[in-house]
Amino acid sequence: MSVSLTGPIVLVGAGNMGGAMLKGWVASGVRGGDILVIDPGPSPAMTKLLADHGIGHAASAPADVKAGVIFLAVKPQVMEAVLPPLKGLVGPETVIVSVAAGKTLGFIERHLGEAATVRAMPNTPAMIGRGVTGAFANALVNEAQRALVHDLLKVSGPVEWVASEADIDAVTAVSGSGPAYVFYLVECMAEAGRKAGLEADLAMRLARETVAGAGELLHQSPDDAARLRQNVTSPGGTTAAALAILMAEDGMQPLFDKAIAAARRRAEELAG
Repeated sequence: MSVSLTGPIVLVGAGNMGGAMLKGWVASGVRGGDILVIDPGPSPAMTKLLADHGIGHAASAPADVKAGVIFLAVKPQVMEAVLPPLKGLVGPETVIVSVAAGKTLGFIERHLGEAATVRAMPNTPAMIGRGVTGAFANALVNEAQRALVHDLLKVSGPVEWVASEADIDAVTAVSGSGPAYVFYLVECMAEAGRKAGLEADLAMRLARETVAGAGELLHQSPDDAARLRQNVTSPGGTTAAALAILMAEDGMQPLFDKAIAAARRRAEELAG
């Protein structure tokens, strides 16, 4: 990837999500010398990655740097403490990208001042380059900055730009938290298989590989999810019998409606 920068890409926080983005940048060709990681305690593996690729590292924000892009990849609960020392990194050409759930553009502006800012919500499959990210840009983000942010986010998977900041909370509820729902589906399928008479380990292997395989089929197929479901479902067959339960009025859809609504409310609460 060739990116045009007015200053370094500053990554604040090199944990799971920040580390996933960093690895994606390096793999896509971003020069290590164009990146500065701010993290007081990177893991040994992260320290080695930084050294191997000539990536700059600082425990706190240096006083003599104006960033081209600042990626805020820290937990929302610590943003209040993390942001104020970063204000000196913000120059007139800087674009700020936050991946912290719930923290609004207004919250970021109160700490870092008015600046071009993007709220983004990736998910954990970004760690293997198979994530999806929802993003919203404020009115100060110009086309070149938006294109730059898009290129830096897409190393982890597709990027979907939404029409309003409020939509980011819904993105958080659907795809940001979504991998956990899928993992729990595997747990439920495995437990049901155990209760149906399978050994627990076998039931888990079957459930895990079924969900992984179905996800890959969905990824590769041009058909939508409803069509793929219909393709598996023979009239009067075993799948139809199970779906009669899952698709009943008290089945999966109302449960997901409540779950997504709860996750969205929590994202709104995190805004403080």
